[in-house]
Amino acid sequence: MPTSYVIIGDGIAGSSAAETIREGDPDADVTVITDEGEALYNRILIKEFAKGKLPEAPMSIHQPGWYDDRDIDLRLNTLVTAIDTDAHSLHTHAGDSFDYDKLLIATGGTPTQLPVENSDAEGIHHFWTFEDARSIAEDVNEAEKGVVVGAGLLGIDFAAICGAQEVEANYLMRGECWWRYALSPEGARIIHEALEAKNVTPVFDSGVDSFEVDDAGHVTAAVAPDGETYDCDFVGIAIGLDFNLEVLQGTDIELDEGVVVDEHMQTSVEDVYAAGDLTRFYDVILGEHAQNGSWGSAKEQGTVAGKNMLADAPEAEFRWVSSYSITHFDFPFLSFGHPTIGDDSVEASFGDDEWRRLALKDGKIVGGVLIGNLAPQSKYKKLIREERDVSDCKDLLMEPEVDLDELATPAGQ
Repeated sequence: MPTSYVIIGDGIAGSSAAETIREGDPDADVTVITDEGEALYNRILIKEFAKGKLPEAPMSIHQPGWYDDRDIDLRLNTLVTAIDTDAHSLHTHAGDSFDYDKLLIATGGTPTQLPVENSDAEGIHHFWTFEDARSIAEDVNEAEKGVVVGAGLLGIDFAAICGAQEVEANYLMRGECWWRYALSPEGARIIHEALEAKNVTPVFDSGVDSFEVDDAGHVTAAVAPDGETYDCDFVGIAIGLDFNLEVLQGTDIELDEGVVVDEHMQTSVEDVYAAGDLTRFYDVILGEHAQNGSWGSAKEQGTVAGKNMLADAPEAEFRWVSSYSITHFDFPFLSFGHPTIGDDSVEASFGDDEWRRLALKDGKIVGGVLIGNLAPQSKYKKLIREERDVSDCKDLLMEPEVDLDELATPAGQ
């Protein structure tokens, strides 16, 4: 009997796992189930589509024929409603049942809703799927004034969309600067000035208490906690993800703000694996569990899970330093690793539009942010992978040209 593999989710994690499994087991039964209505597409590029910079055509990564050619059974518009890990089976909203030998959970998340009055009004958008991008592109074309909520890596996509579509916008942020857990005010200043150049105004120590709507139910204004009112006919909200864990409730799969997996993407239940945004994975470099939502991380997790799901295959380990780039401005921006954690940091400016910061934990680099010059990234990532203690040479890390040989020499020699 061929081995039966079922994958819930057709994002880059699920698709990478399916491809890995097919390559490793040509005779297997492989089924991919997704509640979306289209096959894998590029989530990185959909922001460019919403900005009006790209047509729909480049978005798709896999057409249905890709799955047919590999004898992978793709089930679109299919919601899994129950999983029985004892019976190794699952059930869908349409009443279908699937038995599995190995199961992968790669269901991702759903944008967190802002819990304020009228947050479901017309003209208020969240950004996660290609369908979201289509709706955003349609509405922003007709908009005159916008409001963006969420001072993170997804929120700035909304700000850039407004800027590209010439929509005057206010960007409401809870703290004193954009992405305040990863950037200091000095580094964020570069981002703030770039936003203002696109007619997007950062508003600090702010947020939304409610939205005002017209008689047709369309948003007309956002009301901040201090009572300030910001007129708008377009709103973008990006305050995080709620992971799609509902179907796992009642199972023995360990959950802790996500699906807990080890370095092999194995859950607490035998024959059940997880990959992608919703995982709380064991980071072998950090030596603790962590989460990361980057495209590259999800792809690698899917590949590792696929390898480990194969019978008698050598055990694969997820050991990865993630990267996330922003391409909205005239200067490059890159974050890597885990830039929002740590017990220490070091940063430096190199002119008006070049800045860098490294986050450290127990004397080792765990993440960082580069603005304006990405050249040092490979060296910093190498130090992370090597788990190098740099506590005695932090000043050398901020030299314009990072010299790994100099860093390797003990201080004082």
